[in-house]
Amino acid sequence: METRAHYVAVGAFVLTMIVLAFAAVLWLARAELTTQYGRYDIYFRGPVTGLRNGGLVEYSGVPAGKVIDVRIDPDNVEQIRVTVEIDNNIVIKDDARASVETNILSGVSYIQIVGGTQNAPVLSAKAGERYPVIKAHRSRLAGVVARAPELIEKIDQALDSANQLLNEKNRQAFSASLDNIRTFTGGLAERNKDIAEFTANAKQAAAGLAEFVGNVDRSYSGPDGIGNRAATALADFDRVAKNLNDTNRQLQLMVQDVRPGVRNFSQQTLGDVASLIADGRQLIASLNRLTGQISRNPSLVLYGDRREGYRPR
Repeated sequence: METRAHYVAVGAFVLTMIVLAFAAVLWLARAELTTQYGRYDIYFRGPVTGLRNGGLVEYSGVPAGKVIDVRIDPDNVEQIRVTVEIDNNIVIKDDARASVETNILSGVSYIQIVGGTQNAPVLSAKAGERYPVIKAHRSRLAGVVARAPELIEKIDQALDSANQLLNEKNRQAFSASLDNIRTFTGGLAERNKDIAEFTANAKQAAAGLAEFVGNVDRSYSGPDGIGNRAATALADFDRVAKNLNDTNRQLQLMVQDVRPGVRNFSQQTLGDVASLIADGRQLIASLNRLTGQISRNPSLVLYGDRREGYRPR
């Protein structure tokens, strides 16, 4: 009886654990069974390494669905067609973009959907498409991987250029330049005394120049300096200019006073003088004629003119 009772207890415990496990599976799968998904296609150009069926799909970092199919596009072998299931509660807009991201530590890849503005239309299937197509774009890591061969080629070219630069001829020239620099520095060390003397002379010259500048400053700004003398000369010149201005004003007044008399002299006296001169010229002409007659016939003064004129009969 005790052995039989032991088996019954073990059987009851096992049945209870099976029922609890089944209930736990149903509870965990309840969300999966009640959630409705929408399918979308994504076409990638290039490898999608690490992406497998059941892979995670995120929308801006939030889990949104899973990958259900990864295969080469039967219509274009240059593309990889990835089919995903996304929760219908998540609205995919027409301007959303999808990329393949890879976890560097685990090497597992997943789909990352980004973008999508509020005013953009909802993504829908177009004619000839079985599901709505989310446009793909290259991820940052994929861009780096795609540019890696070009980068390696450029590095190789840079190394070749460096090898050409460091050929035997250039190395010899570089060694000769180092020898010249060493010789030059050795010469400087030998000329250290001359350099010290040159520095001392330069200091003395600078001191003399500073003293000269100080003397010039004192000669200009001192009590009897050029600046004060120039200021005094300017003040005297200003006084002379003022005196000349006053003299000019007095001369103008004098000219205004003399102007009426000058006008009378020029208008009347000069006219009278001109008449007097004309009369004097006539008198002189008459005297000249008289003198000529006397010189030709002196008796004319005593006896007068005896010539008779013609008398008609």
